[in-house]
Amino acid sequence: MKNSFFELLKNRRSIRKFLPQQVESEKVDLILKAALMSPASKRTNGWEFWVVEQKSTLKEMSECRPFGSKLLENAPLAIVVTADPEKSDVWFEDASIAAIIIQLEAADLGLGSCWVQIYNREKDENISAEQHIKNMLHIPEHLKVLCAIAIGYKDEERKPFDIEKLAYEKIHSHK
Repeated sequence: MKNSFFELLKNRRSIRKFLPQQVESEKVDLILKAALMSPASKRTNGWEFWVVEQKSTLKEMSECRPFGSKLLENAPLAIVVTADPEKSDVWFEDASIAAIIIQLEAADLGLGSCWVQIYNREKDENISAEQHIKNMLHIPEHLKVLCAIAIGYKDEERKPFDIEKLAYEKIHSHK
């Protein structure tokens, strides 16, 4: 019996350690199809996705920030989420929705994932993380790079969310 969506959400956690096993092309294809079905403002579909599986490229990507990107080096797969701000004034939101759809589909396929923020982050004092990724992957200058999603088979287990410890005080009701 397939898990419910609630169970998928409860169990999906950021995974930063991956087994060296490659992700099967069929699973990569399903993840990308899910991304292409992501909601987008006025169906502008301003997002574009860059699939990276080459170890040397993943290693170079892992150096795009001083902290928080090293996990890319040992991921067998990364999907870089970009968007065209000229197609939609809400490109950031559209790309964010696509990124979480990628993560949810990966989880549904039994894979782990972790969002690596690229937008508005610096590699060093000379270059942004975004420009570093654009230069590496030959991403056109007019596109914005939101994030890279590291994906692979989990080499760590994380506990599901404890439903009793959710921040229920963040919910406000006006009945």
